[in-house]
Parts: sequence; C-alpha cells; structure tokens
Amino acid sequence: MNVSDRLATLNRIRRLSRLMDTAIRIPGIGFRIGLDPILGLIPGAGDVITTAFSAYLIYLAARFGLPAKVIRQMVFNIALEGVIGGIPLVGDLFDAAYKSNIRNLALLEQHLQIVDPELSEIESLNNSIDLPTPIESKMVAIGSKSVV
Repeated sequence: MNVSDRLATLNRIRRLSRLMDTAIRIPGIGFRIGLDPILGLIPGAGDVITTAFSAYLIYLAARFGLPAKVIRQMVFNIALEGVIGGIPLVGDLFDAAYKSNIRNLALLEQHLQIVDPELSEIESLNNSIDLPTPIESKMVAIGSKSVV
C-alpha cells in the first residue's frame, strides 16, 4: 500500500472504531458509548454482528503488516468482549466499558509509530487516542506536525 492508501485505511479504522465504541456521549456523566453495546442488546444476533464488525477492523489493521503478537492481542480483545458480551445485561455493560475496538486502534497506532514514522508526519495522524480505563495511563499522544 502506498502512503495515501495506508492513511485512508487508518482513517477508516479510526472512524469505524470510534463509531462502535465512543460515538455517543452520555449527557451529565460524559461517558461515551458506541454502537457496540447498543447492538449487543439484540439477543443473539447483536453480539454476532458486532464481533464480525470487529473482525473486519482487525482484517484492515492486518494490512499494515502487524506482527503476530499484536494480531493475537487484537483477537483476544475481540474474543473477550464477544464472550462476556454474550451474557445478558452484564455483557452489554462490559461492552460499553471495555471498548475493544479502541484498544485495537491503540495497538495499531503504537505499532505504526515505530515501523511507519512516515505516517506520523501526516497531520491526520496527529491526535490522541481516547483509551478506556484501565489503560488510560498508556495514552498515545502524537505530536502535531503538518505536511504541505
């Protein structure tokens, strides 16, 4: 993939991850949820749909040549959310809090900072990732540079 294809794919992964995990701010408390816990309320089919969607995001991320260890961590994140998400009500609360797609986005961006610094020079890569608790302390803050 050339730079513009990589950037387009990365931006697609970002948009879809945020749509699934952090698209809606709950007024008053500021907690963010996405479509994942909402779709998870559909008995049976909801968790299948969201897990398939998350698998698609891993497929897109794998196009960046991620090491097997990173892909295994991404699959673990999705599997954990899928298994626990299948538990009625408790699973939906877990889906809202765990945010596996955002975690996987963070793994991808951390990898890209190391192996593809060319992308980190492009302004649309220059933002912070809204990581869920308990790994907020590992937030990735990327400097702000722009390319003409």
